[in-house]
Amino acid sequence: MGGSPLVFLPLTLTLLLLSPTRAGAQPKGSPLDCQKTCVCASNIISCSKAGLKSVPAALPGYTAVLDLSYNNISRLRAEWTPVNLGDLHSLLLSHNGLHFLSSEAFAHVTHLRHLDLSSNGLVQLDEGIFEPLEQLESLLLYDNAITQIDRAAFSGLVSLRKLYLSRNLVSRFPLELVKERTRSGTLAVLDVSSNRIKLLPPAELSLLPAWVADGLYLHDNPLPCSCQLYNTLARWQLKGLSSVVDFAPGHTCVLPGAAKLKVATLELNKAHLNCSEVGVDGEEEAYLEQYLVLDCDSRRKDTVKTWTLPNGLPVSNTNAMVTPDGRLQIGPLKAEDSGVYTCNVTAGDSFEETLYVTVVVFNSTARGGLENMKTAYTTLVACLVSLVMVLVYLYLTPCRCAHCPGQGSEKEEDSLRSSTVSISHDDHDHDDHAGVEGGGGGGGGNAQYRHVASTEPKEQLEQNGRLDVISEKDEEAAQGDQRQRRSDVSSVCSDTPMML
Repeated sequence: MGGSPLVFLPLTLTLLLLSPTRAGAQPKGSPLDCQKTCVCASNIISCSKAGLKSVPAALPGYTAVLDLSYNNISRLRAEWTPVNLGDLHSLLLSHNGLHFLSSEAFAHVTHLRHLDLSSNGLVQLDEGIFEPLEQLESLLLYDNAITQIDRAAFSGLVSLRKLYLSRNLVSRFPLELVKERTRSGTLAVLDVSSNRIKLLPPAELSLLPAWVADGLYLHDNPLPCSCQLYNTLARWQLKGLSSVVDFAPGHTCVLPGAAKLKVATLELNKAHLNCSEVGVDGEEEAYLEQYLVLDCDSRRKDTVKTWTLPNGLPVSNTNAMVTPDGRLQIGPLKAEDSGVYTCNVTAGDSFEETLYVTVVVFNSTARGGLENMKTAYTTLVACLVSLVMVLVYLYLTPCRCAHCPGQGSEKEEDSLRSSTVSISHDDHDHDDHAGVEGGGGGGGGNAQYRHVASTEPKEQLEQNGRLDVISEKDEEAAQGDQRQRRSDVSSVCSDTPMML
């Protein structure tokens, strides 16, 4: 009996040590206490800075806003709320040291529109972790330690408008969020600033509409300097996009080299790289009879767009029409359609923007231009063929003349007959030559006559039934002329090519 108190005291201490209730600590799964730990105001429950290590149990089904920020909730398990909180639209879990999210952590809060997981210790985002949140509009994940994001981590967020991923360790730009319109067609803000992204797709970014690029924050990343990066950011700055204008000093890049010097991206064209100046894209070129669609690339998505034509006429009375998405379709184009088109953008009383598009209509059709090109090509080919034929004629045609080696009398005769005037030679007897004997000219002797080959009829060569007799003086002149003609023929048929 005397030893029983000794046994009782250790047992009491043991029970006290094993007891889950300690001063200043919230028991796991303890019921909601709206008097001491939380503030309950209608459908808003705020348990901020209450030292909680877990989510309070037995939350009322009508809860719309649940604030659990600035606590010690390090793990969010699937059973943190066993009941379906259908009215819960805002869940705040920032500053909790949260480093684990169950794959079914949001299975019972499918109507969330605002989720704040910022300033925690999250390292990775797995596939489908947010898939049940089809109505989620804003997701805050900034100031964590996220290094890896699965490409399908945000696949279920079809209503997402704002995603904040700044101040993490992300090294890959989530291009799928801005490129795949079926998944995030309403995304207006994507903040990936202050991360470790070293590679961007400038070609893809340059195709983004202005209302998407206006909320795409890329500053304070170790991006390599390039003219493509400069061109993209410079165009956004000229358009007045907030992502560049509001954070211009933060847009820096790293110059190539071992020094890894960081410089302002928007100053690359002045001192570091030979990048050309950038102008605002606002000019369209087209031909007659074509159709043209003008885009009113506004910084806001849901706006009212009104077009003004260069000639001041209303759109309804011209060959133009406004499409349901606010673009202007013109066609078939006419010469008078050239000019400056104005797009006035409004969004209630708080937003107004004016955009200009210059249209240049060429005074020809696209088909006509193609036909002109074909005609020019055909003419060029014809000129080349003619040149080749001339060269062949000059250098490959055999020379036929009386003084060329290997040419017979028959070839000589054919060559001479090809001339307009053929010359009869003294040392050749031909059937067409006629020798006439007679005395004349102060002494008997044989007088030679010159026979001229002509295409004129024989009757024109005869006068009064006789041939004209050539005097001795005329004979000598004819012989001299004959020798000169032979010299000319020899010169033409020499080895030197004849130039035309």
